[in-house]
Amino acid sequence: MQDLNVTLVQANQVWEDKQANLDNYSKLIEKTTDTDLIVLPEMFHTAFSMNAEEFAETMENSVGLNWLKNTSKEKNAAIYTSLIIKEKGNFYNRGVFVHPTGEIATYDKRKSFGLAGEDRVFTAGTSRQLVEFRGWKIQLQICYDLRFPEIARNTLDASENPLYDILIYVANWPERRNVHWKTLLTARAIENQCYTIGVNRVGEDGKNLNYSGDSLLADPLGSTQFLTPHLEEVKSFTLSKTELTKIRKDLPFLKDQ
Repeated sequence: MQDLNVTLVQANQVWEDKQANLDNYSKLIEKTTDTDLIVLPEMFHTAFSMNAEEFAETMENSVGLNWLKNTSKEKNAAIYTSLIIKEKGNFYNRGVFVHPTGEIATYDKRKSFGLAGEDRVFTAGTSRQLVEFRGWKIQLQICYDLRFPEIARNTLDASENPLYDILIYVANWPERRNVHWKTLLTARAIENQCYTIGVNRVGEDGKNLNYSGDSLLADPLGSTQFLTPHLEEVKSFTLSKTELTKIRKDLPFLKDQ
């Protein structure tokens, strides 16, 4: 299996201004080449807004999805992020994994952040989403899901192969709890013997909350590489399937479940 090049985009988000955010992402990733997967923060073109009625889009008519599909095709890379989607009268904080072909896999955030009233606005998802991309198996997650390890548990299938290789969290995670963010992401990587990616925003939102980013890549042994806190930054990493396979062979902890 080939290595996978992953690009983390730690961006400042303009509060509830879709076009300004899309323009900024275009500028940030303009020079990004030779990558397989681009990861953007949660609610990428509105920031973490509870004004779902005003800013929701549909899967059939979405400025955000059109931008993601066009960008994915242009870069020949998949993109994972989330946005506000309305479907059958309900609102979802929906993760979208956009393939360069235009195919989209969706994941509805399962754990609603009650402290911000997300549970009163958005309908929670009920199932996991595993995506296969360029030979890698990826589990999709969103922000608050990180606090609930049971929904990310990596188990073995009938052939004793782990269900996934990469765990991705996109987030708007406030700076005041950034120790939790960094600690839990590293824990998810170790306990699930996978690469774990966390992409968070920087700047200040419309509720005067500050975000330090602290976006990171953690390997299956818990070694972490960070983006620069508080700054917009785009950084790429190479994930090694050979190294992942070796770690799982030398330390077969998943079999002991």
